[in-house]
Amino acid sequence: MRSNKEQLERAIRAASKRQAAELVIRNAKIVDVFNLEILSGDVAITDGRIVGIGSYEGEQIIDAGGKYLAPAFIDAHVHIESSMVTPAEFARAVLPHGVTTVITDPHEIANVSGERGIQYMLDASEELPLDVRVMLPSCVPATPFEHAGAVLGADKLKPFYNHPRVLGLAEVMDYPSVANGEDDMMNKLVDASLHRGQIDGHGAGLDGEAINVYRTAGIVTDHECVNAEEAKERLRRGMYLMLREGSVAKDVKALLPAVTPHNARRCMFCTDDKHLDELLDEGSVDHNVRLAVAEGLDPLMAIQMASLNAAECFGMKHKGAVAPGYDADLLLLDDLEQLHVRQVYRLGELIAEDGKYVGPELHIVAPPKELLQSVVLPHLEASDLHIPLKGEHRGNGIVEACCHVIGIIPNSLITKHQLEWVQVEHERFVPSLSSDLLKMAVLERHHHTNHIGLGIVHGFGMKRGAIASTVAHDSHNLVVAGTNDEDMLVAIEALKQSGGGLAIACGGKLLATVNLTISGLLSAERYERVLEQLDKLHQALKEIGVSEAFHPFVTLSFLCLPVIPELKLTDMGLFDFSTFSHIPLQVEEGEKK
Repeated sequence: MRSNKEQLERAIRAASKRQAAELVIRNAKIVDVFNLEILSGDVAITDGRIVGIGSYEGEQIIDAGGKYLAPAFIDAHVHIESSMVTPAEFARAVLPHGVTTVITDPHEIANVSGERGIQYMLDASEELPLDVRVMLPSCVPATPFEHAGAVLGADKLKPFYNHPRVLGLAEVMDYPSVANGEDDMMNKLVDASLHRGQIDGHGAGLDGEAINVYRTAGIVTDHECVNAEEAKERLRRGMYLMLREGSVAKDVKALLPAVTPHNARRCMFCTDDKHLDELLDEGSVDHNVRLAVAEGLDPLMAIQMASLNAAECFGMKHKGAVAPGYDADLLLLDDLEQLHVRQVYRLGELIAEDGKYVGPELHIVAPPKELLQSVVLPHLEASDLHIPLKGEHRGNGIVEACCHVIGIIPNSLITKHQLEWVQVEHERFVPSLSSDLLKMAVLERHHHTNHIGLGIVHGFGMKRGAIASTVAHDSHNLVVAGTNDEDMLVAIEALKQSGGGLAIACGGKLLATVNLTISGLLSAERYERVLEQLDKLHQALKEIGVSEAFHPFVTLSFLCLPVIPELKLTDMGLFDFSTFSHIPLQVEEGEKK
C-alpha cells in the first residue's frame, strides 16, 4: 500500500518511463520466483519499490556485472532472543546473509517479563533496516506444569494487535487447551482471526487426527516436523510446512523428501532458534537454502521457498519477488549453488556488502529497569541439590537405583525416556562419569517460590565441572547440569549475581560467563563483545570435556521444554510428554529394567 498519492503518482511516472527511476540495476540475471526462470533486463526502483522490468533510465545506475538478482530472504519463524542479542544487533548479524524480513515470536522474553518484554522487543525493533514482523506469544506459560515469569491471557495480548507490525498469534503449543476448547485459548484464537488471521502451530508429536483439530482451529503452519511423513501429513491437511535448521533442531535434510514441485509453494524455511556465533559463521535462512540445494532441490525453488512463499503465507503482498509493485528487498548473488551473497538491498538502499553490514548506524534501545532484575533466587546449599533415592545392593558392593533418565539425542529437541540403574551413596544419587549420568536441576527464578526440579541426564559427555543457564525454554528458569554439587552451586551463584546468562564452573571456580542482563536472555552489548564471551565459553567447554557432537548450552536449554517429547525437567519435577504429567524420578518396582 503506497504511503500517499504523491508517491503513487511518482511510481507510475517512473514505470511508464515519463520520468527516470531513482535507481536502475542493469546486467543482472533476474530470478523469477513465479515461473522459476531467469530473466534479463533492467530493474527500475523508485521510493523503495520496484516499478518495472525492461529497459529503463535511472538517476542512479548499478551494474550487476552478470550476477543473479533475487528477492531477499524471509525467516518464517525465529525467536530473536535465541541469538542472545537485541534486535538491532540481530539485524547487523543477519542482514549480510540476505535476510531482510523476519517473522519473530517474542515468546522467550514474554515468558520472563510478560507484556513489558513484548513491548521492549517492539520498541527495540522500530525503524531498523531489518523488517521485524511480530507474532504474539500464545502460550505464556507454555503449560501449567512449570512456573514462568508471567501469565498472558487473551485480554493482555489483545491490545498488541493495534501495532502495525503485529501479524497474528504465534506457535500454539498447548494442544490440550485447543482440543478441549479451553476458554482463554478460544479467545486467543478468535482474537487472532478477527484481527490479522494468521495463527502459527507447534505440532510436535501430533498425529493426523490432532492436526485435524489444529486446522479446524485456524492454525496454518508447523515448524516442528522431524521426518518426511509428518511433513506430508501437515501438507495434506492444508498447512504450510516450515523446514527448520537451527542450533539444535536441524530438520531440513529429513524433510526435503516431502517437498515436490506439486507442493513446494506450501513450503518455506525458518531457523526458530539459532545462536549468534552460528548466525554469523553459518548464516540464517541462506544456510537453509544452501543445504537444500546441496541435497538436490532446484535452486530457484529453494529461493522461492525462502522468499515468495513466506511472504504470501503471512500476507505480506509487497514482499518476496523481483517484480513491479514489490519492495526492493533484493540480493545480488554470485551463484545459485554456494549462494554467496554479494550485496543486500532493503527498499532499494544498500545495507550489506561482502558479508558486512554497511547501513546506517544502529543503536541498542535501553531496556526498562524491570527487565534487568529477572533472576530471583534464595541462598542455596549443596543439600538443596541432593536427589534422595532408595538404593539396592546389586552385587560387587555397589548400591544402585533404577531411575527415569533424560537421554540426549544430539542436534534434536526430542529426548529419549531411558530407564537406567544409577549409583547411590548415602541414600542419594551420585553422578557417574563412566556412565555419563549427570545431575540436572531447574530452579524457579521469577517469583521466589523456591521450586527446584531435580533429574538425571545422559549424553553430555562432561568429564568435570558444571554448566548453567537462564536460557531454559520456555519458562526460562535457571537450569544447571554438572558432575558435582560444588561446581553447580558456583555456576548458579554467578548467574544470580550477573542478572542472567551462561556460566561454566570447574574445581570450585568460575571459568567463563556470557552476561545476558536483559530478562536473563539478551545482552545489552554489541555482538562483538558477546562473541568474545562466547569464545571463552567454548574454550571452557573443551576444558570440562563436554561432547562436541552438539551445542551443549542450546541442548541444555531445551531439556526444560515439556511440550516436546519425550522426557523433560521443569522446576516442578520430571515431566513425561506421553502422559503429559510429572512422574517420580525413581522407577517403581514393576517397571524396572
